[in-house]
Amino acid sequence: MKIQDVIARIEAIAPLSGAAAWDHSGVQVAGDVPDIQRLAVTIDPTPEAVSKALDWGAGCVLTHHPLGIEPKYLDTPGPFLDTVRLAMRAGAWLYAAHTSLDARPNGPAGWLPRALGLTGTTILEPTDPADPAVGIGLAGDMPAPLSFEAFLAELGRHVERRDWSLSGPVPATVSRVAVCPGSGGSLFGAVAAAGADAYVTGDIKYHQGLEAPCAVVDVGHFTLEETMTRLLAEDLSRSLAGEVEVRFLEGRDPFITHAPAP
Repeated sequence: MKIQDVIARIEAIAPLSGAAAWDHSGVQVAGDVPDIQRLAVTIDPTPEAVSKALDWGAGCVLTHHPLGIEPKYLDTPGPFLDTVRLAMRAGAWLYAAHTSLDARPNGPAGWLPRALGLTGTTILEPTDPADPAVGIGLAGDMPAPLSFEAFLAELGRHVERRDWSLSGPVPATVSRVAVCPGSGGSLFGAVAAAGADAYVTGDIKYHQGLEAPCAVVDVGHFTLEETMTRLLAEDLSRSLAGEVEVRFLEGRDPFITHAPAP
């Protein structure tokens, strides 16, 4: 399949029109492979992931996170330069569906609200003035109110990581929940306005934790978006069936929980 047609299938799921203004979704490295037979999908454009994709024979590597938010010179040794070298040597395309994917909660980005059975969902941060259904994060109502401990147990059925950080006031019951994939600390105002009893996201900082408007469950950036990226690969595998082979490559959480010996 022509690379332009592959990109069109990607953007049918993650249109660039919904991406945040500060983001750099889209083509990261323009390859010279005109026809794509294999598409690798992974969360981060690390040298390790790109190398594995190229060894498999991918003509295009689709990542969630971009190479960088701002343009960089190729003047410093390191992972950024290594990834660019790998892609260019192979002539492969590198594409990132970052906030263009995050902003489509009816797609892979909304996997956890759907798993929790949230109803009456609303967007936390709209990103496309022309389409109110496009934006980052969702808030909605649980099928039935739960105690906070019962809510955490239900959340644990869907989130693979077992160690979480909790901050903010603990509610007696959880009826309304907000969810944002990735780093969601900047959406506290929208979470409060949505009336959420609990907020599930990643990358909450210290001072954000002190000012949490409700119970905030930080399950980790990687945990939420690894699942989202896997679901993106599954959607593309169905969309491209019989035309392009799609393979999901598992990512690596850069944070490792360690408990020192007593």
